[in-house]
Amino acid sequence: MITPVLQIENLTVAYRRGGEWLEAVREVSFHVHAGETFGLVGESGSGKTTLVLAVMRYLGENGVVKAGGITLAGRDLLALNPVEMEKIWGKQIALVPQNPGSSLNPSMRIGEQLAEVLRHHFAMDAAEANQHALDWCERVHLPDPDRVANSYPHQVSAGMQQRVLIATALCTEPGLLILDEPTSSLDVTTQAVILDLVRELIRGRQTAVLYVTHNLGVVAQVCDRVGVLYAGEFVEQASARELFSQPLHPYTQGMLASVPLLGKTKERVHLRAIPGQIPPLGELPGGCVFRPRCQLAVQICETRPPLYVSSPDRIVRCHRWAEIQKGQVGDWQLPAVSKMSEPAEDEHRRLVLNLDALQVHYPRHRSLQEALLRQPARKVSAVRGVSLAIPQGRTVGLVGESGSGKTSLARAIMGLTVRSSGSIALLEMPLPISLSQRDLATLRRLQMVFQNPEEALNPYLTVGETLRRPLITLLGRSRAEADREVADLLHAVRLPVSCAARLPGQLSGGELQRIAIARAFASNPVLLVCDEPVSALDVSVQAAILDLLLELQVESGSSLLLISHDLAVVGYLADKIAVIYLGHLMEVAQATDLFRPPYHPYTEALLSAIPLIDPTAGQRPIRLAGDIPSPTEMPSGCPFHTRCPRFLGEICEKETPPWREVATTGKRYYCHIPEDDLRAAQERPPVFGRSLTR
Repeated sequence: MITPVLQIENLTVAYRRGGEWLEAVREVSFHVHAGETFGLVGESGSGKTTLVLAVMRYLGENGVVKAGGITLAGRDLLALNPVEMEKIWGKQIALVPQNPGSSLNPSMRIGEQLAEVLRHHFAMDAAEANQHALDWCERVHLPDPDRVANSYPHQVSAGMQQRVLIATALCTEPGLLILDEPTSSLDVTTQAVILDLVRELIRGRQTAVLYVTHNLGVVAQVCDRVGVLYAGEFVEQASARELFSQPLHPYTQGMLASVPLLGKTKERVHLRAIPGQIPPLGELPGGCVFRPRCQLAVQICETRPPLYVSSPDRIVRCHRWAEIQKGQVGDWQLPAVSKMSEPAEDEHRRLVLNLDALQVHYPRHRSLQEALLRQPARKVSAVRGVSLAIPQGRTVGLVGESGSGKTSLARAIMGLTVRSSGSIALLEMPLPISLSQRDLATLRRLQMVFQNPEEALNPYLTVGETLRRPLITLLGRSRAEADREVADLLHAVRLPVSCAARLPGQLSGGELQRIAIARAFASNPVLLVCDEPVSALDVSVQAAILDLLLELQVESGSSLLLISHDLAVVGYLADKIAVIYLGHLMEVAQATDLFRPPYHPYTEALLSAIPLIDPTAGQRPIRLAGDIPSPTEMPSGCPFHTRCPRFLGEICEKETPPWREVATTGKRYYCHIPEDDLRAAQERPPVFGRSLTR
């Protein structure tokens, strides 16, 4: 038998709270061999971080390994003291964390940070370490390595920062590489490049990789084997192909069914989120730990299931796994066929929002050198001539990378940012440019849901006080009337009335987002602007929030502007999708038509970059070179020509592209390439993977 690089045997980890020990991880076993990538998936609270900290021997003072073993290449890590572990960290075990911005030293140049690691672990002199640091900047494909090495972290993009962390982790040639959500904060295009980079760097090396994430698409495309963790227990382990082709545990099925698939719209499928949430420590149910949330639970589930061996390399902790494997039970977790009808024509619908040639520019302060040279101050062109309409009761999705102008456009609509030119009409009435100039009637009709509810909600106000404010201020309700309507709002977002007495800090991320949505719908708005409302949520919570938005929209008749970088999410909920790049619209189409060729080359790249929940899908990779240009230095001609995989030459560099319309669908795209030529170049459409429906 070949000794695994990492071997975990019956590991139990507990935290001390008050006078008792609460077990966060229980009887977990798995191994990772050299050259293998093991995916660890599960919702927040499942124990992923605790497991990683235990492997790193980096638990806090109140954490302890109660039972089990951890070995690295046959060496017992639990027997090592802190001084001995310091020789392991960074050299034999390396970690790439989730947030590169908070992981790099902001006061040190990037090259120096890399060189410091090399000097510490290999006793190199300064010159040798600096040269090796520069070599690693080249290996991770950083553009202009000399400039990046001499830059501070804040002077490079998030994608470049993550490349630096990958270089820092791999430069010591570790035996075990732990990737903890390394792409969760990145755009899909940057994520695709980072995942390609990781695969390239570990290919040919005998590095064992532990990949921790809740992104099932990433797991399907990157991992060899997968372990599904729930409430501190493994409920299933299998090869990636087996797991995604036929999940045998109801929790795994539920997670897969919660993910919107590319090309699947609300008219075709209805997402089914897993009811409830992971139980907190100290309140674990008896029997099967998933039983309270499982609709397949029967009497035998009141006894704790063992890990059944369903095949030589596959285990599952479910009494009913054989029935699931035979297809006798399990359909409840699969996406149901939607009962929604196809959207009717919008021609006779009243326009709720109409943007005409909207532009947003931010003034940029001159540097000392520019001031001495009397150079004029440059401006940041965040939104450039966007025209877009949203009919009553419809959802328009706005998709693009970070820096494309999505949030600036949303802030201009809300009056949080003053637009530079163009017009915005709400219900055919011009909107004043700033929030302070808008009356209460306008504020009532126009509401927003932000990406991070923890920052959007006042931590010192109870939920009841938060929901009462718009009812009293915008609708003129009395205190007694507002209290009654608070209960109705909580019921509408599927929360108990008891939540009204709680503070935001006492609620989960999904519950906070439901409160933010309830607050936004409190004033019965005609338009709701949702800026990345589900990007930070687990897949099951994300599905619940998407379906909640859909239900509330149908009930209220409100219109939605849904902003995201996730085409699958936008494609599921939106009726029409607009693709934006560097402040320009690139393509506008009905949601069902956007996923059919011809596509704008930028849309094509976005589709290609999305990791599919199907390890067998032979998706054609299209990667964008470099980062999105700075809005202060707008390219001439087509704004996308500096990164376009279908660049034509001088015409793209110098001439503004025309808007073209596809006669059969009405899709409009902003490009020099004619429809027939673009369709011929894209004759092999993207592979979206197998549908999970039967």
